Amino acid sequence: MKITRLRLAGFGPYKNEQLIDFSRFDDDGIFLITGKTGAGKSSILDAICFALYARVPRFDGGELALRSDHCAPGDPTFVELDFSLGGQAYRLYRTPRYLRPKKRGGGTTVSAPDAVLQVRRGDDWVGVAARPVDVGIELSRILPLSEDQFLQVILLAQNRFQKFLLAKTDDRRTVLRTLFGTARFERLETALILRRKSIDEALAGVTGAIAERAASAATQMRQDVPDSAPEPAWFEAGLAALQAQVRSASAESGRAAAELLEAVAGQREIDAISTRQGRRDGARARLAALTADEPLIALDRARVQAADRAARVWPQLRAVEQAGTALQSARAAEGRARARWHGSALSDTSDTSDTGDTGDIGDTDGRAGNGAGESSAGESVSVVRAELHSLLARIGALHDALGDERRLPELDVQLLGLSRTERAAEADLARATGRLDALPQHLGAAEAELARADVAAARGADAAGARARADAALLAARTVQRQTGQLRLAQQAEAAASVQNTHAAAHYEALLTARFGGFSVELATRLVPGEPCTVCGSPEHPHPASDPTALVTETDLDAARMQMTDGQQVLVAAHSAVQTVNNALAAAHAVAGVAGIDELEKMLGAATGAQRDAAAAAAQLPGLAAAREALQQELATTQTELVDVRARRDAAVTAHAGLLSLRQAVADRVAAHRGDFASVGDQVQRLEADRDAAGALLDALDHSRERADADRDARDAATEQLSMEGFADAAEALAARLSTEEAERCVARIRAHDDGRAAATSTLADAELIGLPEQPVDPAPAVLLVRRAGERRDDALTEHSALGERATQLAAVVADVHDRFAASAALRVEHRQVRQLADVVHGDEPNTKRMRLETFVLAAQLEEIVAAANLRLRTMTSGRYTLEHDDSAEFRGAQSGLGLAIRDEHTGRARATHSLSGGETFLASLALALGLAEVVSAQAGGVTLDTLFVDEGFGSLDGETLETAMGTLDTLRAGGRTIGLISHVESMKEQIAARLSIRVTDQGYSEVVTPD
Repeated sequence: MKITRLRLAGFGPYKNEQLIDFSRFDDDGIFLITGKTGAGKSSILDAICFALYARVPRFDGGELALRSDHCAPGDPTFVELDFSLGGQAYRLYRTPRYLRPKKRGGGTTVSAPDAVLQVRRGDDWVGVAARPVDVGIELSRILPLSEDQFLQVILLAQNRFQKFLLAKTDDRRTVLRTLFGTARFERLETALILRRKSIDEALAGVTGAIAERAASAATQMRQDVPDSAPEPAWFEAGLAALQAQVRSASAESGRAAAELLEAVAGQREIDAISTRQGRRDGARARLAALTADEPLIALDRARVQAADRAARVWPQLRAVEQAGTALQSARAAEGRARARWHGSALSDTSDTSDTGDTGDIGDTDGRAGNGAGESSAGESVSVVRAELHSLLARIGALHDALGDERRLPELDVQLLGLSRTERAAEADLARATGRLDALPQHLGAAEAELARADVAAARGADAAGARARADAALLAARTVQRQTGQLRLAQQAEAAASVQNTHAAAHYEALLTARFGGFSVELATRLVPGEPCTVCGSPEHPHPASDPTALVTETDLDAARMQMTDGQQVLVAAHSAVQTVNNALAAAHAVAGVAGIDELEKMLGAATGAQRDAAAAAAQLPGLAAAREALQQELATTQTELVDVRARRDAAVTAHAGLLSLRQAVADRVAAHRGDFASVGDQVQRLEADRDAAGALLDALDHSRERADADRDARDAATEQLSMEGFADAAEALAARLSTEEAERCVARIRAHDDGRAAATSTLADAELIGLPEQPVDPAPAVLLVRRAGERRDDALTEHSALGERATQLAAVVADVHDRFAASAALRVEHRQVRQLADVVHGDEPNTKRMRLETFVLAAQLEEIVAAANLRLRTMTSGRYTLEHDDSAEFRGAQSGLGLAIRDEHTGRARATHSLSGGETFLASLALALGLAEVVSAQAGGVTLDTLFVDEGFGSLDGETLETAMGTLDTLRAGGRTIGLISHVESMKEQIAARLSIRVTDQGYSEVVTPD
């Protein structure tokens, strides 16, 4: 992976946009990032980490801390990183969460984070993902390094530089697994363990299944379960014995079945004779009973025949009854119609002739009238019909007059409406005239008020500017007052830190001097009588140094060095705090000016009041403009309305006069046709009532004549049918009728009697019933014999079936046992082989190193890394230190294989990496990081580490060691790798010409300066 370009803005101490082209350092190979403490050197590495992983380890509190405090509310905050990996160029753009002004209203809101990932296609950048979650997924596919791994092998940031050197085995395994792609070995190990568990379960299942089969076989053989797992011979012997019992039971069941068949045949013969005797005796009894019922059946036959004749006469009798009822209803309706006709006032002149005619229409006994009656009825019908025609003619003559009479109320309503419209138009005309006279005055007043508010609102911008200046000046004045006290405290803290740092440095120098002077005492403590001295080689030690007060240990030096480093950091922090307060105080003085706080507060109050008045006037402008516009619109509308109202009034006056003339003409025509009635409608209503009465009487006369003819015809047909069926009159026919239920019962009794007599006679004539003994046979002895034979046969079959079922089940058990014994042998061999292989791969016994397969592979890679690191570590430490791969078992048998130790050639022993001093740890970590990058780059399919950043640590080296370390880094240029170093050491500036300088501006924010 190679980082080529970085662009950022509003990030950390950087307010404005900064562009860093790392590719310009490709020819140099090494470049230096310099600047004052707190200027923002480490923020460049933070930006790279944020672009790739959306977080910065130094700011675990959240993304809000990443935005520059120097940014104005509208300034952007973003990081854009270009990098290449596997020959492909990528561009990554990301923004954090930060507070920004709301788009609507006042206050602030938290902006949502954004991310965009692009890939280089020719000369264009093509989008790959455009949401933070999608960008994260794509990056995990493109760059297989987690954040911690990236910080251990590429971006060696402050407080994380030594992590890979001092990491535990599990942490180091995670990093190496990602770099070298060895997860497949872990999957192989997991697959073997799962296979071993599967075979364990299968073998346990086979053993348990054989035990279950032994219990089942013992049950079938009626034996006790064996104490241990039996052999196949035990199963086979039990099966042979059970099969012999089955054959014996089969022969016994055959003999019992033959005896049962012989007994059943004898019982069937006895049962057949008994059944025929029962049929004969039953037929004799039924025939005797039917003979006794013969007289009653004869009576039923006579009743059914008479009922059949009466049923043929009944329709004619029913028709006579219905015709008489219809004739009576018709005569009653005729009487009601005649009474209605005589009640009419307009038919009084014809009452005498009508009364004599209606009595002769028909006889009261239902017979037709004579010839004179028919002539009188005809005369009545003609009179009524003539009167009906006269009434229809009079009603038709009054039709037009009736329409005019009904039209008069509608004309009156219209006249009333026109009068109201005329009066309303007159009132609208008066109101519109008055409004038109008053509107010009109101319009002039509205225009004057609008002009006044417009002038007042125009002063708002000046008032806002004055208020902003007064507010900023007041805030700065208060800041000056507060920062003055803080500056005094910061200066005191700086002085105290300086004194403490001086004491710590003097103490360290004293201990270092004592350490060099006490080497002889330290060597004397390690001398053993009879063993050679590591310095002179003599086995005799006549005068070993023995001054214990001169002994200063490496632990004492480390503690003093740590105390001195802490003092330096405290002093740098105190000095930075003084500078920060000084910068803030100068900026506040520039804004506050010479005015005091009280004077600035008065100025702020006056500016606020002026701004408030201007805002109030500006708020009134839309309402005043709308009011003026409404008055102008109302004036134009009133002028148009006045013309419309005049036209509406004139039209109403003209329509009212014409409608009044029409109404008078209609009233005169109605009065001419009214006559003696109150209205033409009353006259027409009376004539229509007389018309309806005459029509109803004509209809009733016709219906009565029709019903009389039908009654006469029905009586004649009934008399003829009674004579044909042999009945003297209708009463005799009605007495012979039977109900449907009674007739069905009689017919059923007759049919049952005839069928029963025929069946009994047929049964007695059957040849099987002739010659039978008269006394019934006894079936009891034969039944008893069959029952006993059946019981013996059932017992034999049950025994045979039970033995056969047991033998079948036992045979299945024996076959299954044979299969399981055969399968378990191969399974045990496979189990032993897989278990041994899984234990070795997993790091269990007999693996004495407790090293898993993946760890074994990674250990080989780690040995290469250590070898590559030692090539530089020996040079940087003048041959004193070398790294060693430690594959010894860890505490309490924990899995090992990825340990690291440091060998000190001064003592000839290896010790833990944690025992190195600060400078030594830095050199070892640097060598290990460079070796790791070299080995990973050389591995096919690995992640190439073409860029390396080292943040601080060079200050812990003395001049000679620093020179050696720089020489080692300089050798990396030949491999095409680019290394960025962050350091305050002045001598490094002299050795490294390629630099990025971070400058703090007078406003407090930082800028990147790249020398040409």
